Amino acid sequence: MAEEPRRAGFAALLGRPNAGKSTLLNRLLGEKLAIVTARPQTTRSRLLGIRPHGSAQILLLDTPGVHAGRRRLDAELRRVAEEAAAGCDVAVLLADPTAGWGADLEDWRARLAACGKPVLLVATKIDEPAAGQAPWPPPGAGPAAACLRVSARSGAGVSELLDAIAARLPESEPLYPEDQLSDRPLRFLAAEIVREAAFEELEQELPYALAVEVVEWDESREDLVRVRAHLLVERASQRQIVIGAGGAQIKRIGTRARHQLERLLGSRVYLELWVKLEPTWSRRPNRLKSLGYS
Repeated sequence: MAEEPRRAGFAALLGRPNAGKSTLLNRLLGEKLAIVTARPQTTRSRLLGIRPHGSAQILLLDTPGVHAGRRRLDAELRRVAEEAAAGCDVAVLLADPTAGWGADLEDWRARLAACGKPVLLVATKIDEPAAGQAPWPPPGAGPAAACLRVSARSGAGVSELLDAIAARLPESEPLYPEDQLSDRPLRFLAAEIVREAAFEELEQELPYALAVEVVEWDESREDLVRVRAHLLVERASQRQIVIGAGGAQIKRIGTRARHQLERLLGSRVYLELWVKLEPTWSRRPNRLKSLGYS
């Protein structure tokens, strides 16, 4: 039998906020790389996860959910998603079937297909009864190369999705070392873990005005990694909320984040968090770039 050709390329996970892109990325990788919360717009940057699958190397791109916000940050997130879509080899368009298809998703599908990209329409969260019973492909979706259903929670349909992506990648030798999980540095992943902890602990609206910057990383001791990070907020009142009475809130954030960091690094972690008032962080392009959101 002829040997199966080597394939490698980029598959962009695209869709609305809270469509399950980050959760699916983690399931496809078999590792927790992307932070996940129940709130929409958690993802703020393009995140690459590297997954070998048979003779293929699948480079999975998690992207921000596209929405019509007016902040500079919102515009930057839309640009990140558009660039991932333009540069990918396979477009994986995710949708929660219970939320309906809509003109926004059909516009994505039509534009991607017009560029000649293979497009997979993927229904997510099918372990939820309403989603599992919803029609797929959805009415009005237009033609698609393939329509699949997956559950990131149970793993249903994941193997079929990996097969479908791999079959549509261009023939190529691997583009990254085979033991590499991502192209992001540990500092960025650590900042994201702290931000995830803040999202989980803080009030509903505040997390969207908050960013995290790792300012110190010390691995000089074999048995301990020392990390110092700033939680950036836009108003003085937000700073008080993040700190909490007697420092209780920031202590809870730190404890939650430290446990996740120790799992990621396989080492004890000393985590020091400070809250820094920076009113314009979300409106300055260079600052967004320095935080990894470009």
